[in-house]
Amino acid sequence: MLAALKNKTTRDQAAQFSFVGVLIVLIIAFAFTARSNLEAQGMTSGFGFLDRATGWGVSFSLIDFSTSDTYLKVIWVGILNSLFLGSISLVLATVIGVAIGIMRVSGNKMAELIGTTYVEIFRNLPLLLQAFLWYAILTNLPRPKDMAEASGPIFFSGRGIYMPGLNVTGFSVFLVALALVAAFAIWLWLRSARRFARMEIARKKTLSRAVWLTWLVVAVVLLWIGRIPDTSLVSQPYLRGLNFRDGIRVSPELMACIISISIYGGAYIGEIVRAGLNSVGKGQSEAGHALGLSGIQTFVYIRLPLAIRAVMPTLINQYVWLFKSTTIGIAVGFVDFFMVISTSINQSGQTLELIAILMGGFLIINYSMAWVLNRVNNAIKLKGNQLRT
Repeated sequence: MLAALKNKTTRDQAAQFSFVGVLIVLIIAFAFTARSNLEAQGMTSGFGFLDRATGWGVSFSLIDFSTSDTYLKVIWVGILNSLFLGSISLVLATVIGVAIGIMRVSGNKMAELIGTTYVEIFRNLPLLLQAFLWYAILTNLPRPKDMAEASGPIFFSGRGIYMPGLNVTGFSVFLVALALVAAFAIWLWLRSARRFARMEIARKKTLSRAVWLTWLVVAVVLLWIGRIPDTSLVSQPYLRGLNFRDGIRVSPELMACIISISIYGGAYIGEIVRAGLNSVGKGQSEAGHALGLSGIQTFVYIRLPLAIRAVMPTLINQYVWLFKSTTIGIAVGFVDFFMVISTSINQSGQTLELIAILMGGFLIINYSMAWVLNRVNNAIKLKGNQLRT
């Protein structure tokens, strides 16, 4: 025994087992204490409540939902809404961020000033404050009954933005958006992965066209399956009485979340892209010019791809962080995952179970997103001093 204790490896292992053992005991004690307290208050524990009807509705859902549906379904509604909000916001934040990053290193004084001002304003204001600002602006737009003279395909009102759209279910649109993200990831992989570096350019272009053609076919099929029966394919909004009819309505709550997250995230992504562009050595651009490429061609085909590959790990971290920011929806009344869980806690009293579902849901979503993007990063990442040679 004494000989074993004198061995450092044995002592380290004993300390680790002791730590894990204490941790397990604490968790078990916490579970029994919580259970006894719940029983003392006449509250039941477990996940049986998921099969009960909620008795309350939601203002926005990508799938059909009524007050007679279960807690399990309303949680699924919240998850889909958060994924819907996150997918739109992350794409827009990326577009804004790339544009701001390019402006910051363009060499044009006016563009650099605009980019710097944008970053300094929106990066330093709290996201919650920006969500309140955009929500206040959107809800103070003219009311539909005051827009009798308005014309055009799109109407901006205090009840939301009305625009032409297809008579299809929101869930089918969500699946089309997911397919678009998958097609973009495959296209980026084909374009940048080392395993395709020696592939003929003509064949690579053919594969890229095949990817986008496949996405187009899948999108058409999904939209056709999701078409709402007994309606025209295209729905055009029109004013009737005190409100607009038909068309697609984007609620002020959803639009405020999209705008605030996109603008806020765009400021951070802009700085990441700027850092990536500055990290590309001048020799890379000089080599492009020596090959006869124009300034724009050198930027598009050499500098920007290298910058994106260099900052991909930082972008992945930013995307995970931005998706978690979709929880601001509860502040302006958008039915996201966090708001559904909060309402369910108030209505059912199953606090610990619902918080566990919330944590598990975000863990699975963010881990899955990071896993996919990390696979893309492993395929396109730079090695050694590729940025400098």
